Amino acid sequence: MATVALVVALWAFQPWKLFTRSTVDEALPAAPVVAQVGTPPPAQPKALAEGRFVSQEHETGGTARVLELPGGERVLRLEGFSTSDGPDVHVWLSQATAGGEWGKYDDGKVVKLGKIKATDGNQNYPIPPDADLAGLRSVVIWCDRFNVAFGSAALDL
Repeated sequence: MATVALVVALWAFQPWKLFTRSTVDEALPAAPVVAQVGTPPPAQPKALAEGRFVSQEHETGGTARVLELPGGERVLRLEGFSTSDGPDVHVWLSQATAGGEWGKYDDGKVVKLGKIKATDGNQNYPIPPDADLAGLRSVVIWCDRFNVAFGSAALDL
């Protein structure tokens, strides 16, 4: 019986993830390059909001930027990003303010952007075209398994 309890506890908590790291370095999304002479350079992404991460349940740092690409698509870009690994960690946009009590982020409107790609580095998360960003106030690194925020960054959308 103790063995079963140990296996269940190890599966749920995955303590080895506290010691694992992964890195990704995605390029900044940009318009395709046109190779015609005399053509103006392609438009660059437009910043809609930007904020710095603050740590909550785990040490988290870097910058979050919501960008609008020249074609109208929106993307969340994490730059110089770093956090802890964990089970079931996701990236959300939330209506809750950044910082403070870490359990509040799943209480209101959220836009779920997917599982975290890596614990470190520059990464891009497409924002669904039908997502209403009005009133969203933070980016949250959220652990679904334990309902806690690893860190958050304030945004003004």
